[in-house]
Amino acid sequence: MTIGSQNDIDGLKEIGKIVALTISEMKRHARVGITTKELDDIGGQFLKRHGAVPAPKTTYNFPGNTCISVNHDVAHGIPGNRIIQPGDLVNIDVSAELGGYYADAGHSFLIPPYEPSLMRLCQYTHNTMMKVISSLKHGVKLNEIGRIIEIEAKKGGYNVIKNLCSHGIGKSLHETPQDILPVYNKHDKRVLKEGLVITIEPFLSTGAGYAVERADGWTLCVPDNSFVAQHEHTIIITKNQPIIVTAV
Repeated sequence: MTIGSQNDIDGLKEIGKIVALTISEMKRHARVGITTKELDDIGGQFLKRHGAVPAPKTTYNFPGNTCISVNHDVAHGIPGNRIIQPGDLVNIDVSAELGGYYADAGHSFLIPPYEPSLMRLCQYTHNTMMKVISSLKHGVKLNEIGRIIEIEAKKGGYNVIKNLCSHGIGKSLHETPQDILPVYNKHDKRVLKEGLVITIEPFLSTGAGYAVERADGWTLCVPDNSFVAQHEHTIIITKNQPIIVTAV
């Protein structure tokens, strides 16, 4: 969507904050011995208490309130009876709707004991996301997003998961611009406009360059034993620095 009023900004900030707080609440409860279903229930109850509706469930009939991916699963992990283990790399991705506005955010983190190389992966991916966000404003080419992600990944010694993209959002979960690639595409002539609402979500990998679908029809995993971190914010493009609506 493109912002049309202050009401739009306020509505996006409201659901954005709820999404961010949901991730924080779920992360606070993430510990050895809890199942991903129990963690998802905590997220679902938190959203409900704040009047928000889980977007994957209502939009795509996803079998969970949130997406929880562990270790070699990368995205769209279905919450279930999987028990969180020491040292697991966990990704929580929450998207939700309130008052007709949608926000989407993701966060990768480790369960103790912390593996230093995976700690670096998580932190580096977060830094890459923030570097992209700080580089965007009205008039910047949309393919700058992929260019920066690709450059930063290479600089850090990582690969980019090329088939997981950022996207437009706002009045629905996925909107135009679709397929905001995480790698540079010189043929993409689209330009960012003031008021445009999009996600920024790099997936950086220690090995694989793409994700494949599991037999459950939802979960995306790496075809090798590499690890992947993702961080995601929903932002509004302005003439200056973007507004991050999913920041607490």
